[in-house]
Amino acid sequence: MIAQTFILFISGAEIAFIMLIVLMVFGADKIPEIARGMGKGMRQIRDATNDIKSEITKSAEKQGIDLDITKDIRKEIGNVKDEVEEITGRIKRKF
Repeated sequence: MIAQTFILFISGAEIAFIMLIVLMVFGADKIPEIARGMGKGMRQIRDATNDIKSEITKSAEKQGIDLDITKDIRKEIGNVKDEVEEITGRIKRKF
C-alpha cells in the first residue's frame, strides 16, 4: 500500500529516469529476469497471505466465532431505518 501511495507522487519523467538508471545498472538482458523474480516474490507473498487468512478463518470456525460482523451491522441499520420510517410516517400523516 505504501508503494502504491509512493507511485502516485512520481511523475512520468521521473519514472523514465528511474527506468534509464535501472537499464544502465542491470543491462537489457537482466531486466526480464529481475521482473520475473519480483513477480514470483509477489505471488509467494500473496499466497502466504491467503494461507494465513484461511488458517485464521478455520481456527475461528472451530472455536465457534462468528466472522460475519457485517450481518450484525446490517441488522442494526435495518432497525434504525424501520424506526425512522415509523417516525416519518407519523409526521407525513399529520400533514
